[in-house]
Amino acid sequence: GGWMLASAGAVRGRRVTGYLPIRDDMVNAGGEWVDAEVVCDGNVITSRTPDDLPAFAREIVGYLDRASVSSSV
Repeated sequence: GGWMLASAGAVRGRRVTGYLPIRDDMVNAGGEWVDAEVVCDGNVITSRTPDDLPAFAREIVGYLDRASVSSSV
C-alpha cells in the first residue's frame, strides 16, 4: 500500500509510516516517515504491519466518524 501512495505522489509533504523496508522509498517520494503504528495526515492514513491493524482500523473509523459529523452540520 505504501508503495502505491509513493508512486501516486500522495506522500509528498505528508507525515506517513509504513513497513520499515520501504522507509527510504517513502522519504524519497517526499514523505516525512514516522515510526508509529498509525499516522493520519489529512485524508491519508498509513500503518506499518498487520500487528498495527487494530490501531489502523480505529483511526479509519474515527476519521469516518469525524467526516460524517462535519458533513451533517
